Amino acid sequence: MRFLAVTLIANRPDPVTGVLASPQERFREVLRSAQLAEELGFDGFGVGERHEWPFLSSAPTVVLSHIAALTRRIRLFTAVTILSLLDPVRAYEDYATVDHLSGGRLEMIIGKGNGTAQRELFHVTPEDQWDRNAESYEVFRRLWREPKVTADTRFRPPLKDAEVWPRPYQQPVRVWHGSATSRRSVDLAARWGDPLFSANVTHPAEPYAELIRYYRERWEHHGHDPARIAVGAGSAGLCVARTSQEALAAYRPVFESNLAHQKQAGLPVVFETLEDFVERSSALVGSPQQVVDKVHRYHEQFGHTVLHVTADSFGLGPARHRQSLELFQGEVAPVLRREIPDPPFAWAPVLPPAEPTA
Repeated sequence: MRFLAVTLIANRPDPVTGVLASPQERFREVLRSAQLAEELGFDGFGVGERHEWPFLSSAPTVVLSHIAALTRRIRLFTAVTILSLLDPVRAYEDYATVDHLSGGRLEMIIGKGNGTAQRELFHVTPEDQWDRNAESYEVFRRLWREPKVTADTRFRPPLKDAEVWPRPYQQPVRVWHGSATSRRSVDLAARWGDPLFSANVTHPAEPYAELIRYYRERWEHHGHDPARIAVGAGSAGLCVARTSQEALAAYRPVFESNLAHQKQAGLPVVFETLEDFVERSSALVGSPQQVVDKVHRYHEQFGHTVLHVTADSFGLGPARHRQSLELFQGEVAPVLRREIPDPPFAWAPVLPPAEPTA
């Protein structure tokens, strides 16, 4: 199993200290988190893309480029790239550049995105958002594979023998499809034979498990080898401590702050208490053995081989968060790496086969 640390770069007052970090300090926290993730042995670091309050992740390519300069090994993920809002040509140019600068460490998770404010900002409607996402991805994947592209597009000017630079470093970059609630993202992933990444953060496991089962069905429908399926899954929170009591006490301010934010924003509340949240959500809050057991329970339903956890110290403080990550990497990850397989592809740059030497 492989492990990512992920941030959406949310910027809200800390629920314990009440301090609201400046945007510059929040970005510095993200850079430190990426370096810490590499130091502790995480396999990937992901940066989200959102275009609305309280997120600062409107320019993930810029953030990932900076992280690429500060790290050497860790793979760099987008979480997620909102192709329904982006011109696929410009997105290709940006991400191909990041891939070159990182030495082929880029992996993308794409999706149509959530949030009314960011959709309205880009003049995208609920009716056309899915179609925009599908069209943008199909153009994007062709740009990565073909030297010249002709495409009769609906949502951007058509392309005729378009050459786009720089040409790829990875051939091609691996693209995962983010899936939260709709079969349409699952269908797109299965159609193209791409890996799926389940959001798995808002609800109990069952609706996500149903979408993953559907993905496997559609994958085989399209004639792909079942042995090549790769599924990733998110987690709703992380706090690993020596005892469950210690973990619950440390995480309670985080849960209460998130619950208050959900109610203030008018979002549906699924878990009313911390105890219910820890029991029925994907949150990994507890002792190392409790976290191992919970990941196994989800793996029985999902069959996932990649897991993401939060990179942010929100509500825990840097010291407590580091202790949690150290326990995760020191006592949880080694067990899961032994007991759950890796994805069915190399965790390395996707490069053309080396030419035979004489």
